[in-house]
Amino acid sequence: MSAHCAPFKRMLKRITSDLKLCVPCSWLHCTVGFSHGRVSVNTQLERVMEPRRFLQHSSQRHSTNQTMDAIARVKRLSIEGNIAVGKSTFARLLSNAGRNWEVTPEPVSKWQNVEEAISQIRQPVPSPQQTASNLLQMMYQDPKRWSYTFQTFSCMSRMRTQLQPPPVRLLQTRDVAVQMYERSIYSDRYIFAQNMFELGGINSTEWAVYQDWHSFLVEQFGPKVQLEGIIYLRAPPQTCMERLTRRGREEEKGIQLDYLETLHKQHENWLINKSTKVHFEHLKNIPVLVLDGSLEFESDSEMQTKFITEVTNFLQEL
Repeated sequence: MSAHCAPFKRMLKRITSDLKLCVPCSWLHCTVGFSHGRVSVNTQLERVMEPRRFLQHSSQRHSTNQTMDAIARVKRLSIEGNIAVGKSTFARLLSNAGRNWEVTPEPVSKWQNVEEAISQIRQPVPSPQQTASNLLQMMYQDPKRWSYTFQTFSCMSRMRTQLQPPPVRLLQTRDVAVQMYERSIYSDRYIFAQNMFELGGINSTEWAVYQDWHSFLVEQFGPKVQLEGIIYLRAPPQTCMERLTRRGREEEKGIQLDYLETLHKQHENWLINKSTKVHFEHLKNIPVLVLDGSLEFESDSEMQTKFITEVTNFLQEL
């Protein structure tokens, strides 16, 4: 019997030595059987590890719940308006307001160089005006050929932006945190894609396909892409035309006043007259703050303060 027990004693000694610093020896249960000179040992180590695993899973769930709650507290809005109305200037004003406001600019550079946007490879490339993958320029030069392609890519880039979690500083603040987007997946559809369809740049089949996948994605992602409010920077098309000419973006050289007028009409129908048919319940009665974008607020500190105050009051009501 002692000859059979010797191997077991040596093995038990090693196991006990390894575990004595982390678990009580009473947790270790061994069943010994002797058959043809062989020894079998059954140790219930799962009982040792189970409490640790439970604590780890509980901690992870608690951390996840905290993060989700923090994300839900962040208010999300979009800044809407015509081409060259001053959205980027207004966005910089809000970003520099010294509050818990984060403004995500429109991903124009991605549209100017599709290949680089997709590959994400940092390497020397031609200027956006010369590259063959400048989809923004291609759309303006040949709307019937490229409008659907452009609206698909622009909407996907906006979707990715809206699906990104808020910056850590917004999640950690105890004050009201706000994530703002320069335009949104909704204006992509109800302003620009719809306008191109009405102008003939997108045919009826393309429009049906666009609406189908757009509705599907919005429904699938649900609250992750919903907005709590919209800021509409409103200005006459003529004012936008003058600003567009001053900024001199290469791709926009061929834009005419009548095109800006059609876009202005789309904005008015959607955000002022409420005559645009929208397909998402949360969007039908969304609060809209209308600001006078015709004012030259870029260098007017008094007007900037007025805008900041109006935005602050609007956020408090959401």
